[in-house]
Amino acid sequence: MIPVTAITQSLSGLAWRWRGGNMDMSEGSSFGRLDDLVDQLLLARGVERSDLERHRRPTLRDFLPDPSIFQDMDTAAARLADAVTKREAIAVYGDYDVDGATSAALLIRFLAGLGTPARPYIPDRLLEGYGPSAEGLVKLAREGAQLIVTVDCGAMAYEALAAARAEGVDVIVVDHHKCNAELPSATALVNPNRLDESDEAASHGHMAAVGVTFLLAVATLRELRARGVLGPRDGPDLMGLLDLVALGTVADVAQIRGINRAFVAQGLKIMARRANTGLAALIDASRLTRAPTCSDLGFALGPRINAAGRIGDSGLGVRLLTTADAEEARTIAARLSELNDERRAIEQAVQEAAEAQVDAQHNRSVVVVHGRGWHPGVIGIVAGRIKEKTGKPTLVIAEDGDAEGNGKGSGRSIPGVDLGAAIIAARASGLLIAGGGHAMACGLTIAPGGAEGLADWLDERLARDVAAARQGQSLLLDLSLAPGGLTPDLIERLEAAGPFGMGWPGPRIAVGPVRLIKCDLVGTDHVRMIAGGTDGRSFKGIAFRAAETPMGQALLHGSRGRMLWLAGRAKIDDWGSRPAAELHVEDAAFAD
Repeated sequence: MIPVTAITQSLSGLAWRWRGGNMDMSEGSSFGRLDDLVDQLLLARGVERSDLERHRRPTLRDFLPDPSIFQDMDTAAARLADAVTKREAIAVYGDYDVDGATSAALLIRFLAGLGTPARPYIPDRLLEGYGPSAEGLVKLAREGAQLIVTVDCGAMAYEALAAARAEGVDVIVVDHHKCNAELPSATALVNPNRLDESDEAASHGHMAAVGVTFLLAVATLRELRARGVLGPRDGPDLMGLLDLVALGTVADVAQIRGINRAFVAQGLKIMARRANTGLAALIDASRLTRAPTCSDLGFALGPRINAAGRIGDSGLGVRLLTTADAEEARTIAARLSELNDERRAIEQAVQEAAEAQVDAQHNRSVVVVHGRGWHPGVIGIVAGRIKEKTGKPTLVIAEDGDAEGNGKGSGRSIPGVDLGAAIIAARASGLLIAGGGHAMACGLTIAPGGAEGLADWLDERLARDVAAARQGQSLLLDLSLAPGGLTPDLIERLEAAGPFGMGWPGPRIAVGPVRLIKCDLVGTDHVRMIAGGTDGRSFKGIAFRAAETPMGQALLHGSRGRMLWLAGRAKIDDWGSRPAAELHVEDAAFAD
């Protein structure tokens, strides 16, 4: 029988390796120290042994940086404090995705707690495009705004910010996207990814914009207390805003390490209290009957808010997250669910059209697909799906994506390939009208007919990086065990090392050796199975969107009677009368 660590080519073509140390709990193994499991998982994710205690229970007290380490933070806090004390008219200009909506909602709720109303402004994705527009900022200024705070956008908005300055309005930029060396003109530009940041500040560059916005709230509250405007214990409850920070962080696929682990771990606790009327309505609309988990933020709550910015009214997300009216919240949450269903149908059509082009690009290092009539609101999701299938950075471009007929593109990358930096360089080279992003995701605007030239340029620039990133691809395992070891108690222990997400991967386990007792197709392309081991125990498994993959075909048609290892994420199946453990299968390998 082939042991799990001897697998050099799985049914998906991958070698299997331990992420950290050998944690083999399968039959006949010596590892059985379940009480050491959390520490081993933390060590495998890069935590130093001396730092284990802090990471076992991540709290803000242990992880929150001093906001003043960031360039312009004190300037921004002082200007915002001035606006509060002088009762100035404040507008919050946010991006149309979840990070933008949660950032805007957090700042609006924070200011409301100080008795200062703020006006939200979320641009229309199709009519106004990404980022602050000159028209939008000037409109806000002429309608009376004395201070504008842009959140999750603005780091590259040179023309828009110049127009605002000419109009005589102050603008604070709060962002996390990559910056050029030359910054746009603003009263303050707070962004841990500024090139002139200190090493300490830059180490927090993985924060989503909502995390940076939270730090601005911390700094502003501190400034107001230092001025004597507030007493030492007066002011809004910042901890009560962490549910928004958690949602924006996870939905923006920010790395769940360092401060972000504390944000998400504590934010989930706040969310479970259902104090935010809008979030409570969204949880109900998502049909969650328990407190949300980290994966729920990314797959149930986040997509509903995103749907508004993709294909509907982009301001619905902020309205939901700032309302105190339960009936209004229920109405908006229901509408967001409807929009999410519409988004799925549109996405499927674009996905099919995009995948039809992929086979012709097998020699390219970066997949670039483009088409007319593709809805710009779903191209980011489609790019992510194609990236997962091909293992390559992917750009999806809607050729008639804006009112001027320019293409709107969205990209998703793989670890080790900085797609955001490449897009900024492409813009500097004249290949793009606009573009920016971060290492794992980007957005762009491109002139008609420019997609193929961009594809050639990216292929030449990133070929070496992509080859290096893909060369060592393997499936990393945290634990192997026999079917009898796959229990709800084990899953509870595994979850104690969370929260998990990008940059802090959930534990992947290998279960086996097993035979498939049953294996069939469910839905359009999911493979479900029942597997039994030599220990007499069995469990359910499912491989999502795997039917047409080599692994899925082998499980459905080529594994009858053979022994297998199944690898994936252990989850709780709570549909029955008693919770049971199941495996969400990501890969499989023959064991005989």
